[in-house]
Amino acid sequence: MSPYVNVPEIFGTDVFNEATMKQRLEPEIYQAWKHCITTGSALSLEVANEIAEAMKLWATEKGATHFTHWFQPMTGITAEKHDSFICPTGDGRVIMEFSGKELVQGEPDASSFPSGGLRATFEARGYTAWDPTAFAFVKDGSLYIPTCFFSYNGAALDKKTPLLRSLDELSREALRILRLFGDTQTHRVRVSVGPEQEYFLIPKALYAQREDLRLTGRTLFGAPAPKGQELEDHYFGTIRTRVTNFMRDLDEQLWRLGILAKTKHNEVAPCQHELATIYSDAASACDANQLVMDIMKKCAAKHDLVCLLHEKPFAGVNGSGKHNNWSMCTDSGKNLFSPGQTPRQNAQFLVFLAAFVQGIDEYQDFLRCTVAYAGNDHRLGANEAPPAIISVFLGDELTAVVNSIIDGVNYTDPEKRMMRIGVDVLPSIPKDTTDRNRTSPVAFTGNKFEFRMPGSSQSVAGPNIALNTIMAEELGKFADILESAEDFGSALQKLVCDAFTAHRRIIFNGNGYSEGWKQEAQQRGLSNLASSAQALPVYASEKNVELVTKHGIFSEAEFRARSEIHLEAYCKVICIEARTAADMAMHQILPAALRYTADLTDAVLKKKQLGASCHAEQALISRLSAGTDGLYDKCQTLLADLTHIPTEMSEAAGYCRNTILADMDALRADGDLLEQLTDKQYWPYPTYSDLLYY
Repeated sequence: MSPYVNVPEIFGTDVFNEATMKQRLEPEIYQAWKHCITTGSALSLEVANEIAEAMKLWATEKGATHFTHWFQPMTGITAEKHDSFICPTGDGRVIMEFSGKELVQGEPDASSFPSGGLRATFEARGYTAWDPTAFAFVKDGSLYIPTCFFSYNGAALDKKTPLLRSLDELSREALRILRLFGDTQTHRVRVSVGPEQEYFLIPKALYAQREDLRLTGRTLFGAPAPKGQELEDHYFGTIRTRVTNFMRDLDEQLWRLGILAKTKHNEVAPCQHELATIYSDAASACDANQLVMDIMKKCAAKHDLVCLLHEKPFAGVNGSGKHNNWSMCTDSGKNLFSPGQTPRQNAQFLVFLAAFVQGIDEYQDFLRCTVAYAGNDHRLGANEAPPAIISVFLGDELTAVVNSIIDGVNYTDPEKRMMRIGVDVLPSIPKDTTDRNRTSPVAFTGNKFEFRMPGSSQSVAGPNIALNTIMAEELGKFADILESAEDFGSALQKLVCDAFTAHRRIIFNGNGYSEGWKQEAQQRGLSNLASSAQALPVYASEKNVELVTKHGIFSEAEFRARSEIHLEAYCKVICIEARTAADMAMHQILPAALRYTADLTDAVLKKKQLGASCHAEQALISRLSAGTDGLYDKCQTLLADLTHIPTEMSEAAGYCRNTILADMDALRADGDLLEQLTDKQYWPYPTYSDLLYY
C-alpha cells in the first residue's frame, strides 16, 4: 500500500479497458471489437488473435504468467482455472503464447459445479465463452478474462448468461416505449446498478479459534456481550487505525481494477463496516461486486483480519445486507426514473413508474425468491433489514400524485399549486422530498429504486435478472396497448390510471416492522414468504416459468434447475451448521463446563472439611449440571433428527427449517447459558466480547 495514491493515475491501470485497447490495437481491430459490442455480432478468429496477442503482451508486462477464464457458476461465488502462457520451442526453452481461440473459449471441468440436473455428474464438459462487453484484468499474476459458462448442450450453468439476456430484453422493450414518445436517438437502454456491501472485520487469531466461524461464517454459539450496539456509538464513528489501513489498501486494489469504490464507513454493529460503489452498468456492477467480496477477504488477511460476509455472523446485533440500487437510463445518460421538466417528460416517467409498480406487484414472489438463502433468513425482518413482505415505498408526495391519478382529481403540491394529471398538461413532479423508508424492501429514492433485501454474501445477479425481466414484461404489455391505440394521449392516461389502480396494494409508506403491517398486508392479498423454505418452492411456479421463458432469459430446464440448486444449497448449509454445532457442543462446550463443574465440586469438598459455607458453589454446580445435562440431551436430539431428513428437496427444506433449526436454537440456549456460568479461563473459544471489542 502506497503512502500516497494518485487515484486518477492508478485508476484502471490493471484493466485492459477501452483506453488501453485504443492504444494497443490497430484501428481496424479496435473498430471490429466496437462493432461486435454495438451489434452483438461475432468476432472473426483473425480479430480475436490480434486482440489476444495485444492482451498477452500487456498482461505479461504487468507480471502475468497465466491466464484464466473467470466465471460465475451457481455456487454464488466465482471460479477460475489458470493456464500459463508458456509454449515449448523444442530446444528446452519456452515462449509466451496466447491465441484468439484460447481467449474466446475455454473448457474447464464442469462435473462438480451445481447443475440442478442439467447434466449428469459423469458429463464433465463445461465451456466458458469470452464476454467481450467486460474488460479483462490482471490480478495475482494472472490475466482474468470474464466469461459465460455453459454445458455441452448449451444450457447456461452460470449467473452471468441470464443477466446479459435480461439486459438485452429490457432494452428492447424499453425502446418501444421511448419510440412512442418520439425518442429516435436512443439506441439502447441500460440498467444502472450500485451495490452497497456490508461486512464485518474481526482478528484472524480469534477467528481461527472458532470452529463455527471457520466452517459456517457465523457464530452458532455466543452469549451476548455486556455491551452491544445499544449506545449507537459505532455507526459512522471514528474508524480504527487497523481498519483504516485495511480500507486504504482495499480502495487502492479496487481502483486499480477500475472498480468505483466511493464510500466507506462504520456500520451499526460493532466491527461492522460498509463499502459502496458508484453506479455502473448492471453487468459490470455484478462482476465488480464479486471482485469486491473476493478482494475484501484477501486484503483482510494481509492485515491479520478476517472479513465476514455472512448475513448474521453475530446474534443480537445487526446483520449485513447488500442494498441493490437499480435504475434505467438511455445510452445518452438520461435517467428514465427522473421526473422531467415538461409534461411530455413527466408522462413518460409515469409510464415507467407504473410499469415498475405493476411488475413488482404481479411478480412479488419471484423477487422475494431471489434473496431466499439460509443466511438471509436470520436477517430479513430484523431491525436492520426489511420484512419478507414485498412492498414499494414511493414517498408521501409521489404517492399523492399516484392517488390523484387513481381518483381522477387535481393534485396540490407542497407549494399549493393545483396540478391536473394528464398527458399534455402534467406539470413538474416532486423528485425526492420524502425521507427514505429503511423498512421498505423496495424504495424509490429520487431517480432509482433501492432493493434492500439481498444478503451480504449473495451475488446481485439474481435480483437484477428478476428486476430486468419483470420490467421488460410490463413495458412490453404497455407497448402492445399504446402501439395499437387510435388516440395515444387518451390511451396513455387510461393505461397509467388502470395500472396504479389495479396495483395500489403494493404501495406502502409505513413501518414495515409493525405487526399491524403484517395484518394489513394479508388483507391486501400480499404474500408473506417468511423463510427460504417457504419461498424457494414458489420460485419455479408456472407463472414465473412462463415469464422467464417468454423473454428468453432461461429455458424451462435452466430455470427449474436453479430452483433445485437453491433448495439443495439451503438444506446443505443448515446441515453443515447443525453438524458443526453438535461437534462444538460435544467436544468443546461440554468438556469445558464439566471441567469447571468438577473443579467447583473439589472446592466444595475442601471447604466443607473446613466447615465453610458453600452456598454459592453448590447453587452454581446445580445450574451447571442442569445445563450440561440439557446440552447433552439436545445434542443427541439434533444428531438423531439429522438422520431423518427427507429426500425430496421441498420437504427437506421445510424439515430443516422447522426441525433442525429448532433443535439448533434449543442447543444454543443451553450452550450460551453454560458460557455465562463457566469461568472464562475454562471457556474453549473467544466470546462475543473478545470478538467485537478486540
